[in-house]
Amino acid sequence: MTIIDLSGAGTAPKNAGNLRGYLAEPAGTGPFPAVLMIHEAFGLNDIALRQADRLAAAGYLTLAVDLFSDGGSRRCLVSAMRSMLSGSGKAFTDLATAQAWLQGSGRTNGKIGVIGFCMGAGFALLVARNGFDAAAVNYGRLPRHPEEALLGACPVVGNFGRKDRTLPGAAAKLEATLESLGIEHDVKEFENAGHAFMNDAEEGPRPLRPLFRVMGIKPDPEAAPEAWQRIEDHFARHLKN
Repeated sequence: MTIIDLSGAGTAPKNAGNLRGYLAEPAGTGPFPAVLMIHEAFGLNDIALRQADRLAAAGYLTLAVDLFSDGGSRRCLVSAMRSMLSGSGKAFTDLATAQAWLQGSGRTNGKIGVIGFCMGAGFALLVARNGFDAAAVNYGRLPRHPEEALLGACPVVGNFGRKDRTLPGAAAKLEATLESLGIEHDVKEFENAGHAFMNDAEEGPRPLRPLFRVMGIKPDPEAAPEAWQRIEDHFARHLKN
Protein backbone atom coordinates (compact mmCIF):
# COMPACT_ATOMS: atom_id res chain seq x y z
CA MET A 1 0.00 0.00 0.00
CA THR A 2 1.53 3.30 -1.06
CA ILE A 3 0.88 6.96 -1.82
CA ILE A 4 1.45 7.70 -5.50
CA ASP A 5 1.87 10.96 -7.41
CA LEU A 6 -0.74 11.36 -10.14
CA SER A 7 0.08 14.96 -11.06
CA GLY A 8 1.44 14.18 -14.50
CA ALA A 9 -0.64 11.12 -15.24
CA GLY A 10 -3.30 10.37 -17.79
CA THR A 11 -5.47 13.34 -18.72
CA ALA A 12 -3.87 15.79 -16.27
CA PRO A 13 -3.26 19.10 -18.06
CA LYS A 14 -0.05 21.03 -17.51
CA ASN A 15 -0.08 23.20 -14.39
CA ALA A 16 -3.14 21.33 -13.09
CA GLY A 17 -1.71 21.30 -9.57
CA ASN A 18 -0.90 18.44 -7.26
CA LEU A 19 -2.76 15.16 -7.26
CA ARG A 20 -2.05 12.16 -5.07
CA GLY A 21 -3.73 8.87 -4.42
CA TYR A 22 -3.45 5.88 -2.13
CA LEU A 23 -2.95 2.62 -4.01
CA ALA A 24 -4.15 -0.51 -2.22
CA GLU A 25 -2.98 -3.65 -4.00
CA PRO A 26 -4.39 -7.18 -3.80
CA ALA A 27 -2.17 -10.14 -3.16
CA GLY A 28 -0.78 -11.79 -6.28
CA THR A 29 0.45 -10.57 -9.64
CA GLY A 30 -2.82 -9.74 -11.40
CA PRO A 31 -4.25 -8.55 -13.64
CA PHE A 32 -6.97 -7.37 -11.27
CA PRO A 33 -10.35 -5.71 -11.56
CA ALA A 34 -9.85 -2.10 -10.50
CA VAL A 35 -11.78 0.38 -8.39
CA LEU A 36 -11.49 4.16 -8.18
CA MET A 37 -12.46 5.23 -4.66
CA ILE A 38 -13.68 8.75 -3.78
CA HIS A 39 -13.49 9.84 -0.15
CA GLU A 40 -15.91 11.64 2.15
CA ALA A 41 -15.86 15.35 2.93
CA PHE A 42 -13.25 14.78 5.66
CA GLY A 43 -10.71 13.71 3.05
CA LEU A 44 -8.41 10.75 2.57
CA ASN A 45 -8.14 9.97 6.28
CA ASP A 46 -7.40 6.72 8.12
CA ILE A 47 -11.00 5.54 7.73
CA ALA A 48 -10.80 6.00 3.96
CA LEU A 49 -7.46 4.19 3.80
CA ARG A 50 -8.94 1.21 5.63
CA GLN A 51 -11.87 1.19 3.21
CA ALA A 52 -9.42 1.04 0.31
CA ASP A 53 -7.51 -1.76 2.01
CA ARG A 54 -10.75 -3.67 2.44
CA LEU A 55 -11.47 -3.50 -1.28
CA ALA A 56 -7.92 -4.62 -2.06
CA ALA A 57 -8.34 -7.60 0.27
CA ALA A 58 -11.42 -8.52 -1.75
CA GLY A 59 -9.28 -8.63 -4.90
CA TYR A 60 -9.54 -5.13 -6.37
CA LEU A 61 -6.67 -2.87 -7.38
CA THR A 62 -7.97 0.19 -5.55
CA LEU A 63 -6.89 3.76 -6.14
CA ALA A 64 -8.26 6.16 -3.51
CA VAL A 65 -7.80 9.56 -5.11
CA ASP A 66 -7.16 12.55 -2.84
CA LEU A 67 -9.33 15.41 -4.07
CA PHE A 68 -7.75 17.64 -1.43
CA SER A 69 -4.18 17.16 -2.67
CA ASP A 70 -3.72 20.84 -3.42
CA GLY A 71 -4.14 22.16 0.12
CA GLY A 72 -6.10 19.90 2.45
CA SER A 73 -9.78 19.90 3.31
CA ARG A 74 -9.89 23.48 4.58
CA ARG A 75 -8.75 24.90 1.27
CA CYS A 76 -10.24 22.34 -1.10
CA LEU A 77 -13.60 21.26 0.34
CA VAL A 78 -15.54 24.30 -0.82
CA SER A 79 -14.14 24.13 -4.35
CA ALA A 80 -14.83 20.38 -4.50
CA MET A 81 -18.44 20.89 -3.43
CA ARG A 82 -18.86 23.69 -5.97
CA SER A 83 -17.43 21.40 -8.61
CA MET A 84 -19.91 18.67 -7.69
CA LEU A 85 -22.86 21.08 -7.84
CA SER A 86 -21.79 22.51 -11.20
CA GLY A 87 -20.75 19.19 -12.73
CA SER A 88 -17.40 20.59 -13.87
CA GLY A 89 -14.07 21.79 -12.54
CA LYS A 90 -10.81 20.50 -11.12
CA ALA A 91 -12.37 17.66 -9.13
CA PHE A 92 -13.65 16.06 -12.32
CA THR A 93 -10.28 16.51 -14.00
CA ASP A 94 -8.66 14.81 -11.01
CA LEU A 95 -11.10 11.90 -11.16
CA ALA A 96 -10.55 11.46 -14.90
CA THR A 97 -6.79 11.55 -14.32
CA ALA A 98 -7.00 8.85 -11.66
CA GLN A 99 -9.25 6.74 -13.86
CA ALA A 100 -6.77 7.09 -16.74
CA TRP A 101 -3.92 6.08 -14.43
CA LEU A 102 -5.72 2.85 -13.58
CA GLN A 103 -6.52 2.18 -17.23
CA GLY A 104 -2.90 2.70 -18.21
CA SER A 105 -1.34 0.84 -15.29
CA GLY A 106 -1.14 -2.45 -17.16
CA ARG A 107 -2.37 -4.22 -14.02
CA THR A 108 -6.11 -4.33 -14.61
CA ASN A 109 -8.32 -6.87 -16.34
CA GLY A 110 -9.84 -4.02 -18.33
CA LYS A 111 -12.74 -3.40 -15.97
CA ILE A 112 -12.95 -0.48 -13.54
CA GLY A 113 -15.57 0.37 -10.95
CA VAL A 114 -16.10 3.55 -8.97
CA ILE A 115 -17.12 3.81 -5.32
CA GLY A 116 -17.85 6.83 -3.18
CA PHE A 117 -18.91 7.71 0.33
CA CYS A 118 -20.85 10.86 1.31
CA MET A 119 -19.39 13.63 -0.90
CA GLY A 120 -17.53 10.96 -2.84
CA ALA A 121 -20.77 9.12 -3.57
CA GLY A 122 -22.18 12.29 -5.10
CA PHE A 123 -19.18 12.38 -7.41
CA ALA A 124 -19.51 8.65 -8.12
CA LEU A 125 -23.04 9.21 -9.38
CA LEU A 126 -21.89 12.04 -11.63
CA VAL A 127 -19.11 10.00 -13.26
CA ALA A 128 -21.00 6.68 -13.43
CA ARG A 129 -21.53 7.14 -17.17
CA ASN A 130 -17.90 8.03 -17.89
CA GLY A 131 -16.54 4.64 -18.90
CA PHE A 132 -16.93 2.75 -15.63
CA ASP A 133 -18.28 -0.78 -15.49
CA ALA A 134 -19.99 -0.56 -12.09
CA ALA A 135 -20.66 2.05 -9.41
CA ALA A 136 -21.24 1.85 -5.66
CA VAL A 137 -22.76 4.92 -4.02
CA ASN A 138 -23.05 5.16 -0.26
CA TYR A 139 -25.22 7.87 1.30
CA GLY A 140 -24.45 10.31 -1.50
CA ARG A 141 -26.30 13.45 -2.52
CA LEU A 142 -28.17 13.10 -5.81
CA PRO A 143 -27.39 15.34 -8.79
CA ARG A 144 -29.58 18.41 -9.28
CA HIS A 145 -31.03 16.87 -12.43
CA PRO A 146 -30.67 13.12 -11.84
CA GLU A 147 -32.57 12.01 -14.95
CA GLU A 148 -30.09 13.92 -17.10
CA ALA A 149 -26.94 13.22 -15.08
CA LEU A 150 -27.52 9.46 -14.80
CA LEU A 151 -28.56 8.78 -18.38
CA GLY A 152 -26.26 6.06 -19.68
CA ALA A 153 -24.80 5.23 -16.26
CA CYS A 154 -23.22 1.87 -15.49
CA PRO A 155 -24.96 -0.56 -13.07
CA VAL A 156 -25.35 1.00 -9.62
CA VAL A 157 -25.56 -0.40 -6.10
CA GLY A 158 -26.60 2.07 -3.42
CA ASN A 159 -26.60 2.00 0.38
CA PHE A 160 -28.47 4.61 2.43
CA GLY A 161 -29.70 4.97 6.01
CA ARG A 162 -33.30 5.81 6.85
CA LYS A 163 -32.17 7.78 9.91
CA ASP A 164 -29.87 9.96 7.83
CA ARG A 165 -31.34 13.44 8.31
CA THR A 166 -29.06 14.91 5.66
CA LEU A 167 -30.55 12.89 2.78
CA PRO A 168 -34.30 12.39 3.36
CA GLY A 169 -35.90 10.45 0.53
CA ALA A 170 -32.66 10.15 -1.45
CA ALA A 171 -32.73 6.35 -1.72
CA ALA A 172 -36.28 6.25 -3.08
CA LYS A 173 -35.58 9.04 -5.56
CA LEU A 174 -32.39 7.38 -6.79
CA GLU A 175 -34.15 4.06 -7.23
CA ALA A 176 -37.04 5.66 -9.12
CA THR A 177 -34.66 7.56 -11.39
CA LEU A 178 -32.56 4.52 -12.24
CA GLU A 179 -35.71 2.48 -12.84
CA SER A 180 -37.10 5.10 -15.22
CA LEU A 181 -33.81 5.18 -17.14
CA GLY A 182 -33.60 1.41 -17.41
CA ILE A 183 -30.28 1.25 -15.56
CA GLU A 184 -29.46 -1.91 -13.63
CA HIS A 185 -29.54 -1.07 -9.94
CA ASP A 186 -29.89 -2.32 -6.39
CA VAL A 187 -30.64 0.43 -3.89
CA LYS A 188 -31.31 -0.26 -0.23
CA GLU A 189 -32.22 2.00 2.67
CA PHE A 190 -31.21 0.46 6.00
CA GLU A 191 -33.92 0.94 8.61
CA ASN A 192 -31.80 1.85 11.64
CA ALA A 193 -28.72 3.32 9.95
CA GLY A 194 -27.78 6.96 9.48
CA HIS A 195 -25.22 8.87 7.48
CA ALA A 196 -21.65 7.52 7.30
CA PHE A 197 -22.86 4.24 8.78
CA MET A 198 -20.23 2.22 6.91
CA ASN A 199 -17.34 3.95 8.68
CA ASP A 200 -15.56 1.86 11.28
CA ALA A 201 -15.01 4.85 13.60
CA GLU A 202 -16.43 8.28 14.28
CA GLU A 203 -14.82 11.14 12.42
CA GLY A 204 -14.82 14.90 12.33
CA PRO A 205 -13.88 17.40 15.05
CA ARG A 206 -14.49 15.88 18.46
CA PRO A 207 -16.59 18.83 19.74
CA LEU A 208 -19.01 18.28 16.84
CA ARG A 209 -19.43 14.54 17.22
CA PRO A 210 -22.39 14.76 19.64
CA LEU A 211 -24.18 16.92 17.07
CA PHE A 212 -23.30 14.47 14.33
CA ARG A 213 -24.89 11.66 16.33
CA VAL A 214 -28.10 13.65 16.70
CA MET A 215 -28.09 14.17 12.93
CA GLY A 216 -27.68 10.42 12.40
CA ILE A 217 -24.03 10.63 11.35
CA LYS A 218 -22.28 7.69 12.98
CA PRO A 219 -21.04 4.14 12.37
CA ASP A 220 -23.51 1.28 12.45
CA PRO A 221 -21.67 -2.02 12.95
CA GLU A 222 -24.91 -3.97 12.41
CA ALA A 223 -25.79 -2.55 8.99
CA ALA A 224 -22.27 -2.02 7.62
CA PRO A 225 -21.38 -5.70 6.96
CA GLU A 226 -24.44 -6.20 4.76
CA ALA A 227 -23.74 -2.98 2.88
CA TRP A 228 -20.16 -4.06 2.21
CA GLN A 229 -21.34 -7.50 1.08
CA ARG A 230 -23.77 -5.89 -1.35
CA ILE A 231 -20.89 -3.87 -2.82
CA GLU A 232 -18.62 -6.90 -3.11
CA ASP A 233 -21.38 -8.92 -4.79
CA HIS A 234 -22.08 -6.07 -7.22
CA PHE A 235 -18.43 -5.57 -8.12
CA ALA A 236 -17.81 -9.31 -8.43
CA ARG A 237 -20.68 -9.58 -10.90
CA HIS A 238 -19.61 -6.68 -13.09
CA LEU A 239 -15.83 -6.44 -12.66
CA LYS A 240 -14.57 -9.98 -12.17
CA ASN A 241 -16.58 -11.76 -14.85
